[in-house]
Amino acid sequence: MSRSRDLSALYVHESVEAVIPPGAFVDAFADLDVPTTLIGDGASVAEDEAVVTYEPRPEFLEAGWVHCARAGYEAFDTDAYAAAGVPLTNSTGIHGESVGELAIGFMLSLARILHIYRDHQNEREWYEPDYERPFTIGGERLCVVGLGTIGAAIARRADALGMEVVGVRRSDEPVEGVSEMYSPAALHDAIATARFVVLATPHTPETEGMLSDEEFSVMREDAYVINIGRGPVVDEAALVRALEGGELAGAGLDVFEGEPLPQDSPLWAMEDVIISPHKGSATNRYHLDIAELVKANAERYREGRELRNRVA
Repeated sequence: MSRSRDLSALYVHESVEAVIPPGAFVDAFADLDVPTTLIGDGASVAEDEAVVTYEPRPEFLEAGWVHCARAGYEAFDTDAYAAAGVPLTNSTGIHGESVGELAIGFMLSLARILHIYRDHQNEREWYEPDYERPFTIGGERLCVVGLGTIGAAIARRADALGMEVVGVRRSDEPVEGVSEMYSPAALHDAIATARFVVLATPHTPETEGMLSDEEFSVMREDAYVINIGRGPVVDEAALVRALEGGELAGAGLDVFEGEPLPQDSPLWAMEDVIISPHKGSATNRYHLDIAELVKANAERYREGRELRNRVA
């Protein structure tokens, strides 16, 4: 965009309740000098109005600008938005702290067996592990696959905890806390000696099934897989085989090939697998984080500047 645009209203679609409380989200725009209203399906939207939504709706193609209240925008027809001349933005870039903390939490729990202690607490059992089982993550090698906002945040935190951090990315541009960079073609070399492998990549044709039987076979038997990226990046059946066959020590998983994770998945019953329900970004201020991004883009929109996180 090269010219200023009118913005007479900002609408919040009720579908945002999938991740944030709609009422509190609307309130977060109290300091925006544009009326903000909660709407449902079928509401009319004009070209001088903007919409924040979790799900796409046909009527939003009549808006001036649409913001997707999540990082993944696969459900949105970007070609249709481009053809209609409606800018579409997403919520990437705000999850470094929240998802980064989850990944670190997974690693700490798996290393210090906090999850196992909790299992025994539920049974009121005084559990004492084998001496060799708990370990500290300081000095352990971590491979972060994907060094965008989230991957870089994980690397910084892991480095601060004394881990040896290596990364996998297309670019060889340095990243804070990462001591060595590998290209995707050298993935096997990168993961072969890592105690933890964290996947922080988007789901693309190139990353689908990135970790499968061959990759698990080259990893250490005492290694752990952490997936906070997208479920299909890991071949789930191959992961189960590797865990059941003792090729891996365990996993921390926030995302899955199918969500919710089916009740008959073997992963539920594995002691050294920690499962969270795709809530890596869930904090009590997530609605404020998204609102700040939207408000910054509202200013850009009215000034005719390029929108942050524009995907169509």
